[in-house]
Amino acid sequence: MNYEIIISRELALSEKQVKTTLAFLDEGATVPFIARYRKEMTGSLDEVQLTHIRDRVQQLRELDKRREAILKSLTELGKLTPDLEQQVRNAETMAALEDLYLPYKPKRKTRASVAREKGLEPLAMLILAQEITDLATAAQSFISIENGVSSDADALAGARDIIAETIAEDADIRAKARQVFLSEGLFVSRVVPGKEEEAIKYRDYYAWSEPLKSAPSHRVLAMRRGEKEEMLYLDVEVAETAILPLLDHAYIKGSGEASAQVRMAMIDGYKRLLKPAMETEVRMLTRQRADEEAIRVFAENARQLLLAAPLGQKRVMAIDPGFRTGCKTVCLDEQGKLLENSTIFPHTGVAKEAEAAKTLAFLVQKYDIQAIAIGNGTAGRETEAFVRKLALPDVIVVMVNESGASIYSASEVAREEFPDHDITVRGAVSIGRRLMDPLAELVKIDPKSIGVGQYQHDVDQNKLQTALDDTVISCVNAVGVELNTASKQVLAYVSGLGPSLAQQIVNYRDMHGAFRSREDLKRVPRLGEKAFEQAAGFLRIRNAVNPLDAGGVHPERYALVQQMASDLGCSITDLLGDPQLRKQIRLGQYVNDTVGMPTLKDILNELDKPGRDPREQFEQFAFTDGVHTVADLRIGMRLPGIVTNITNFGAFVDIGVHQDGLVHLSQLADRFVKDPNEVVKVQQKVMVTVTEVDEKRNRISLSMKTGEKPAQKKSRPSDRKATGHRNRQDDMGSKLAALKNKFGS
Repeated sequence: MNYEIIISRELALSEKQVKTTLAFLDEGATVPFIARYRKEMTGSLDEVQLTHIRDRVQQLRELDKRREAILKSLTELGKLTPDLEQQVRNAETMAALEDLYLPYKPKRKTRASVAREKGLEPLAMLILAQEITDLATAAQSFISIENGVSSDADALAGARDIIAETIAEDADIRAKARQVFLSEGLFVSRVVPGKEEEAIKYRDYYAWSEPLKSAPSHRVLAMRRGEKEEMLYLDVEVAETAILPLLDHAYIKGSGEASAQVRMAMIDGYKRLLKPAMETEVRMLTRQRADEEAIRVFAENARQLLLAAPLGQKRVMAIDPGFRTGCKTVCLDEQGKLLENSTIFPHTGVAKEAEAAKTLAFLVQKYDIQAIAIGNGTAGRETEAFVRKLALPDVIVVMVNESGASIYSASEVAREEFPDHDITVRGAVSIGRRLMDPLAELVKIDPKSIGVGQYQHDVDQNKLQTALDDTVISCVNAVGVELNTASKQVLAYVSGLGPSLAQQIVNYRDMHGAFRSREDLKRVPRLGEKAFEQAAGFLRIRNAVNPLDAGGVHPERYALVQQMASDLGCSITDLLGDPQLRKQIRLGQYVNDTVGMPTLKDILNELDKPGRDPREQFEQFAFTDGVHTVADLRIGMRLPGIVTNITNFGAFVDIGVHQDGLVHLSQLADRFVKDPNEVVKVQQKVMVTVTEVDEKRNRISLSMKTGEKPAQKKSRPSDRKATGHRNRQDDMGSKLAALKNKFGS
């Protein structure tokens, strides 16, 4: 297969762009490196486009690998004809390929194979041709006690089994049936009888149906989970009238006895073989589609969380709150190093509260603390209220999402960092570091555990891991990594490195001290030229000998920057420090065969803001005082919140009551919103209005609409139907009452 032609056609790119990208990928170049430092060669393809090319060529290569395996099998079976070989080589999808192979594929014993063993295949072909007029006589000639065919009825039944399998394995029929199932099929779910109370969280799906082609991923995954938990029955339904005419048209040639036999076999083949096969395939295809969408949403949420605004290098006190067991408290320096840890008990009596207040005030003064990070778990709001009441001067107080902190605290990474401290101390340190630099801390945690996904345990785990790894790699390289302070976990995500080289860098740093230049990287054992090329531009060295080492200009372009400075009669340091000098640079004079305007503009941007952090500036935030639990909520309340998760049907917002509320898609703005990401992003501060509180199901409905009364909860289609039925009953009841009043009982 010509991958360049196929991919360029599918992605609307030039063949040259695809060919160049594939060459870089095959040489081991990473997506961030190609996107950032090879723009001229790829036509400035971004990371999304490059990732699509990488993933699609992998699919095509797997398709070719399967194609060759099928051709080899058909050859060994003696079934490969020139026509069949051409069809196999022309198949463009895995489904089409498997359909062609199915009739010849070695399989377990079937009713058709048993009939073939009885010698009934010639009879089946005679009937299928529908040219014989004396069916009984034809069938009688195949009666054989030795073969187990005792009557003409036995012979016809066996022949029908062969015809049924032949029709069900017809590649053209399967392709058409698959299309009908996908375009006209319905998902139908119903509650398992007797589990109505137990399956309350699936209440919306007790009697639910919707088209496969439009079912959103979150509902598909919810119904599948309900089925897996044996709470729901889930079926795929297609009207027979949508399929059988297709089969009729393809196989029925008349109205005689033979045609009647073919029709019987056709209906049997559809119900017994084709329909179950299509249902299985369609369930798999819709599952893949739902997985892809769920993974896309999850990866985007993870990206937004990883790129959340950092507080920066401040002296931080972090508190992992608790009631009876106390609040584990740690103090960290500007680099996140643990200085001291203690446990306070502000929620176990007046005396303990006073002691806790004294301890916090002492630690704040001792370490000149600038910010206090409080985990948002159990006792989080109560601890926040306690700390704010102390009114510590020049200290900001911030609630921090602690999702995943417990995972980190019990991990090998945490044990290696803090071998002499228990998991409560490690968890508190993670909370504090997450405030200082979310990206640097969150890369130590499995992305599936950071609290921004839905159904992450239901989707294809390999695809999910690949997408999340891509996301983390993209974020780490977009921000850049400080070479002399980064952990090995962060370094492992730098383009071209990985865990092994990251460990080598840390070992070298521990042995020889801080790196003074990017060139020093070449002294790291096993770090070759290729790895250096991929990684160097994403690594930062503050106060390096060469000032360009602190920014995103790649070392391969240092000579070019030096030439710019020389042409202006100044040093690189002067060029970095004087915007007037940079305005005198005429980029056009530096264009050559390997350097074009995209790279030159990137260089100039880096000179303007060396090593700039693409993340937003940190903004302080506080929840509403006195609103700590769901019971404190009232409809119509206007509250500040933080977006914690985004789905296709809306956004979840933390309003400080230990249970996130949902802002449905219809309530995100005063206008129509198709994609929640148009309006919100993870960690965004928003104002919301409480529209509904369901304490029994622990659900909170919120609205971000402005200038109107809280919207009533919109019913689902099934709810509207039920409501309309009730309304009609109420109207009838009112009319009957009026008639009774007028005419008597």
